[in-house]
Amino acid sequence: MSYLEQSFSVKFEYKIFFTSSLFDIGNNTLSAFFKGKATEALRKIFFVVDQGVADAHPNLLNDITAYFNQHKEVQLIPDILIIPGGETCKNDVPLFDQLVEAVNVYGIDRHSYIAAIGGGAVLDLVGYAAAVSHRGIKHIRIPTTVLSQNDSGIGVKNGINYDGKKNFLGTFAPPAAVFNDELFLNTLTDRDYRSGISEAVKVALIKDPKFFYWLEDHADELVARNTESMNYLIKVCAQLHLNHIGGDDPFETGSARPLDFGHWAAHKLEQLSNFSVLHGEAVAMGIALDSVYSFLTGLLSEDKLQRILNLLVKLGYDISNPLIQIKDTDSPILKGLAEFQEHLGGILTITLLTDLGTGKEVNQMDHQLLIASSNYVAKFIENGTSFNIA
Repeated sequence: MSYLEQSFSVKFEYKIFFTSSLFDIGNNTLSAFFKGKATEALRKIFFVVDQGVADAHPNLLNDITAYFNQHKEVQLIPDILIIPGGETCKNDVPLFDQLVEAVNVYGIDRHSYIAAIGGGAVLDLVGYAAAVSHRGIKHIRIPTTVLSQNDSGIGVKNGINYDGKKNFLGTFAPPAAVFNDELFLNTLTDRDYRSGISEAVKVALIKDPKFFYWLEDHADELVARNTESMNYLIKVCAQLHLNHIGGDDPFETGSARPLDFGHWAAHKLEQLSNFSVLHGEAVAMGIALDSVYSFLTGLLSEDKLQRILNLLVKLGYDISNPLIQIKDTDSPILKGLAEFQEHLGGILTITLLTDLGTGKEVNQMDHQLLIASSNYVAKFIENGTSFNIA
């Protein structure tokens, strides 16, 4: 037997910029980025904008046009595409086809850019279209929600839903750059604003206890939409996510997904609610469930569990939503375990907590203990205090 073998590595590098009024003509953040990527090839930029963002910012399209009329480092495609936002856009295959067709019609090549302005779902969809067109077009993300600015928009994942399964089709393809503009958060509803904070709770619980303590101390300010506190939250989350991505398994070739703490139930819950429950709301419920399970298996002390549940409630999350309650082994939410394993591949790997800021991977979940965990959450909301689960 004989064979040939090759091994090589590819360096990925991108920056996350934090700014305000990104498309103000006097703001050089974007233009400086393009100047730093100078090339002799003709470069174009094609914008895709979340419908909700366009409606909330009626001058946005004009501002984009005026900006690139002044800053000519790249050639703006004048036809800016507006698409529906929210999770439903990831269920709409014709939207994906429309994006690929736009790449073809406007001659967007691998020296050019597709820029997406919107929430995480729009970024996922556009990022997927960019990644597979011409085997990879440069993608710029401009997240407009708390959730996308502190979590999904700064990572390396892209994807769409297929056959009722979340992110069944997708790629690992880092963006060319991410631009977080704090002003986009001002027009969010209180529900959307609050929803994104759950991902901060998640990353604090598995990565950084000091950040969890900060969240406890500043929960009231975050609910009150204090800009300084939210800017701090987003930047810390971004750094913690980048630290993780720069680790040993950025493209998740193994079975472990620590950043998906609380997500096996959250993904299923979103589907069961027909996506009427927001992703961040579902994650908060999943965090509550898996934190209680961590306690019932003896990994986490009850006083620390109570702190987690109290923080989630203080942030305004309905962690006892009927759709996530597990009454018996036939409860629909339990199907999320098998689907989570199928999505990850390999053996089932779930992150639980041994402490605030410390996770532990397990390879099985006991259904009876999950029923007890669900009951615990319901009783916590009912009683608002510690109690015996027996």
